[in-house]
Amino acid sequence: QVQLEESGGGLVQPGGSLRLSCTVSGTIFTRYTIDWHRQAPGKQRELVAQITSSGTTMYADSVKGRFTISRDNANKMVSLQMNSLEPEDTAVYYCYCPLYNRWGQGTQVTVSS
Repeated sequence: QVQLEESGGGLVQPGGSLRLSCTVSGTIFTRYTIDWHRQAPGKQRELVAQITSSGTTMYADSVKGRFTISRDNANKMVSLQMNSLEPEDTAVYYCYCPLYNRWGQGTQVTVSS
């Protein structure tokens, strides 16, 4: 059974950085696309970034140039490096495996002074 677990959220001031990690278990990790999504209070969940099995990446326009998604196949981990954080980035961040339709439990990111 595929399981995803996020870590690395927290409180950061505007302009600061955080690094989120998603550890995947129960599957041949290297074969699959993994996404990061986020959901802010009162808003729909939205796709933030995606990385395919070959390492191709895509980003939402709102985070381009600030966020970087990467994968470590040896450790079955996908990371999201978030720089120049803004209050609008405040949300619960989830990692997601589209092929299995599996979500992690989420990790809270709060950007506030």
